[in-house]
Amino acid sequence: MEKFYIVTNDGKDPDYIVTNHVREVLESAGKLCYMSKKDEEKRIIKETIPKEMDCAIVIGGDGSLIEVARALHEKDVPVLGINMGTLGYLTEVELKNIDEALSQVMADDYVLESRMMLEGVRADGSRDVALNDIVVARKSVLRIIHFKLFVNGELLNAYEADGIIISTPTGSTAYNLSAGGPIVEPTASLIVITPICSHALNTSSIVLSAEDEIVIEIGMGRNGTTEEVLATFDGADGVTLRTGDSITIRRSHAVTKIMKLSRMSFLEILRRKMKGN
Repeated sequence: MEKFYIVTNDGKDPDYIVTNHVREVLESAGKLCYMSKKDEEKRIIKETIPKEMDCAIVIGGDGSLIEVARALHEKDVPVLGINMGTLGYLTEVELKNIDEALSQVMADDYVLESRMMLEGVRADGSRDVALNDIVVARKSVLRIIHFKLFVNGELLNAYEADGIIISTPTGSTAYNLSAGGPIVEPTASLIVITPICSHALNTSSIVLSAEDEIVIEIGMGRNGTTEEVLATFDGADGVTLRTGDSITIRRSHAVTKIMKLSRMSFLEILRRKMKGN
């Protein structure tokens, strides 16, 4: 690997102490480093992303890595996360191990894990992708929303709930887990549907094939009012949907390739992150 794209969460590394160290280590080994550029809202300016790179290094937490994965989903490059957050399911490298980790990367001593992504498409053809989840939930007003969920053109269920989470295996330990959904091995190929505070006796999650196509259709509000909800992608970019609108969710052709340097299994990582024995 010769060309590295470094993306820093300014809130996690405000003085760029870690970032500059990473850059110095790589450049001292003769590598080329591109530093990410962001707008006033601290979002990556997509037009400034280098056309050629061998690896993206993310300095921050899981949220930062997810942002980079979405921004680079068409690039097909591996992503390495340096953890400056808390749990760090995706950002594997701890601060004390940075030099060792960079040496491994430069020596090609790593394994790539392919993580499936989701694609959400609206009726007008606009689309976006998510590594963790696509969530359809109420927009500001504290009331339940009404929607129907179709799988491969067949009605699965009609819901009255605060919303619904369509999750990848990677996202199973995020919002899905908080809403009572199952934990899934992250490299699996499947889709998890978990209602949020459903007003029904059956609130169980549903696990589907990764090849299934899901359509969420927004229904009428109480007393025939127009419902207005928000569909968000990895908790970031959101689009407004109203009564009669729908969003189609399917497996994306893009995948996120996460660099794994340790031989620690998912179960061991899970046990440590969940503070088990």
